[in-house]
Amino acid sequence: MSKLPDFEGLAMFAKVAEEGSFAAAARVTGVSVPTVSRAVARLEERLGGRLFNRTSRQLALTEFGASIAARAGDIYRQAEEVESEAQEMSVQPRGQVRLAVPMSFGLRWVAPLMPQLLRQYPELSVDLHLSDASVDLIAEGFDAALRIAVLPDSSLVARRICSVAQYLVASPGYLAEHGYPGHPRDLGGRRCLSYAYRARSQVWRFTHANGAEEDVVPNGPLRVTNSDALLPALLDGQAIAELPEFIASEYLADGRLVELLPEWRMVRGGLYFVTPSARTRPVKIKALSDFFAKHLAEPSWRWP
Repeated sequence: MSKLPDFEGLAMFAKVAEEGSFAAAARVTGVSVPTVSRAVARLEERLGGRLFNRTSRQLALTEFGASIAARAGDIYRQAEEVESEAQEMSVQPRGQVRLAVPMSFGLRWVAPLMPQLLRQYPELSVDLHLSDASVDLIAEGFDAALRIAVLPDSSLVARRICSVAQYLVASPGYLAEHGYPGHPRDLGGRRCLSYAYRARSQVWRFTHANGAEEDVVPNGPLRVTNSDALLPALLDGQAIAELPEFIASEYLADGRLVELLPEWRMVRGGLYFVTPSARTRPVKIKALSDFFAKHLAEPSWRWP
């Protein structure tokens, strides 16, 4: 007896069990009824037990057959998935991808990449959903998302692309009028603007180079669901706020904003490409993941 498992016999058995007859299994697999019958008989001989009780009018699984039918079905589906993925990999990525991206990040760093993506994959179309609210990928039918988080949702499959730092900032005008805070505790009496969709909580957590930690609850006249909405009040010198690196670096570079408490680090998150499952990942999703990893792994927004 060959040591190689009888994959054909298991596949034929799985389809007969699923379809309820040899004829139906033959029809869906595109082979003859005798071919199916011989494969099942060969498997029964190999396994040393009868898989079906057969009469002229009825076909039913034996107890032995029922005990292995589900696993045989899993083997059949896995083989189908392997073939499907291999066939997709041999052709250009095609079809629509529904992609969810945070609003500010998407406008600044994803939308400018779209022309290159569409040129590279002319048979691909992207339904780009821009929102800071975290969408339910499965319930809302998204294929993938770019997320900025401290840790991604454990129910999703996540590929980390790069780190994303947060900076505490204010304008030179604000600092000229109110002075520099010397410690996170000094923020308690300051006007601090906040962002509604922070990944963890509304608490600002600081860690000093010496390991000391400090938590601050920002208190101020403005709370927003998009970080760009903080900029007018910040640039007008009215308050202090936390901004992600991919927004802050532009304003830090030209001096319109100043980094505060540089010896204290705020929580550092990451940019992740997330999908509902890795079990069946079409080639178009892998292509998109690889594209963003290539173009965003070493981003130009880095602030020294």
